[in-house]
Amino acid sequence: MDLIQTVFLALIQGLTEFLPISSSAHLILFPKLLGWDDQGLAFDVAVHIGSLSAVLVYFRRDIAPMTVDWFRHASGGDATQNSRLAWAVILGTIPAGLAGLALKDLVAGRLRSPLVIAATTILFGLLLWWADAKGKRKRDEHSLTIGDVLVVGCAQALALIPGTSRSGITMTAGLFLGLTREAAARFSFLLSIPIILLAGGFNAWELLQNARDPDWVSMVLGVVVSGLSAFLCIHLFLKLIERMSMLPFVIYRLLLGVVLLWLYL
Repeated sequence: MDLIQTVFLALIQGLTEFLPISSSAHLILFPKLLGWDDQGLAFDVAVHIGSLSAVLVYFRRDIAPMTVDWFRHASGGDATQNSRLAWAVILGTIPAGLAGLALKDLVAGRLRSPLVIAATTILFGLLLWWADAKGKRKRDEHSLTIGDVLVVGCAQALALIPGTSRSGITMTAGLFLGLTREAAARFSFLLSIPIILLAGGFNAWELLQNARDPDWVSMVLGVVVSGLSAFLCIHLFLKLIERMSMLPFVIYRLLLGVVLLWLYL
């Protein structure tokens, strides 16, 4: 990978991981459209490390008390708001983790088709618009019940299909459940932590099994660029989302889907 390709793809990963527009779709499509070779597993691991670092740093004041209270509760202490939220993140990760193990070959193969990405981009974009328009937007993430968390977790499992958008589908589910836009986004971002860890760990293990020497310059640059852009994206998104609604992202998804259909049909 040359410098331009490395920076561009890392920037795309950082900006799209936490927006409801699908980072995996963009990482599959841009190399195809620009005639680049696939960036490879090592680079995918690197940019996801960058995204993970961004969300950990941004939510560090939430994650620290959640972790402490979760260990205290798991050891027999009283449940708190923070421990319940930590349990919600763990429970919400299970459906996607199980689906990923069961469907990994299908996801890595036929589902990476541009036409599949076009269809899911449009379909789940319209679903996001509907949830944003019809949701009551009165609850915060601390009000989620076990049933609510399982709904969001099962929605997250759908994001294994490229073009769905993990953040988009989990925000959609949260909005349907009556969360505010900010609460739906915050819970979605917290849910990203274990799922990125699991996916990154699995990919890193595959990378080690292949025993290839990665391009360390591209990997380090990918971590830095994706991390900085993801941090900025999270910050701006949470600042603006209550005022701007989901409509701009819906319009973007519809336009992207139409362009893909035009290019590949």
